Amino acid sequence: MKVEAGHSSNAPVSIHDLTVAYHRKPVLWDVDLDIPEGKLTAIVGPNGAGKSTLIKAVMDLVPKASGKVMIYGKTFKKQRKLVAYVPQRESVDWDFPIDAIGVVTMGRYSSIGWCKPVGKRDKQAAMEALDRVGMSDYAHRQISQLSGGQQQRVFLARALAQDSTLYFMDEPFASVDAATEKAIVQVLSDLRSTGKTVVVVHHDLQTVREYFDHVILLNMRVVAHGPVDEVFTDENLKKTYGGRLTLLSEAADRLARH
Repeated sequence: MKVEAGHSSNAPVSIHDLTVAYHRKPVLWDVDLDIPEGKLTAIVGPNGAGKSTLIKAVMDLVPKASGKVMIYGKTFKKQRKLVAYVPQRESVDWDFPIDAIGVVTMGRYSSIGWCKPVGKRDKQAAMEALDRVGMSDYAHRQISQLSGGQQQRVFLARALAQDSTLYFMDEPFASVDAATEKAIVQVLSDLRSTGKTVVVVHHDLQTVREYFDHVILLNMRVVAHGPVDEVFTDENLKKTYGGRLTLLSEAADRLARH
């Protein structure tokens, strides 16, 4: 395979000159980067910056205006089994009549096959995934009866049950309780320790340095990307957020004083 300049054929995600437009209006413009293997990568930027659109474009969930994406050197379609996805909680129909173990078992369908019976091994894997996120006691609870944080943990368990190589998570920390945030952080740490690659759309600037190794600063275009210690600077954040960063900093200061 021909490798373009600045890209690796072994990268978990290699994005080449990607542009995405809705109704002919660009929401992502000329995104060109590789995401490193075995790292926790945050996608950070203001509302409307195209963060969720970026991971959806990688997974062919939204059409591309131009460019291409490679997963370990091949198209997403060919590598689908290597990828797990945790969507935004708001995008899920939580009234669907299914219990927690049923949701998590869905993560095993790529290995089971649709319309085939779920075996003992797959049920065990689903229970182990629920246990990892502290939800095994709620295995047979309807998802509509779970709190927001518990629902988020169930979807995280579904991704874990897939036993994938590459994980995409869209705002997993949004509006969750402290116990759920702690559980998610532990899962991220565990995934990294086993060599998995995790890409997270993240909104809390205060925790980027603590939670992540690598960061992509995005505002329709990529402002900067690389190791957190090098890229997550005040200068780059001002380029990413503009005047909004001052408001964010003032709000954080007010919270710290109260």
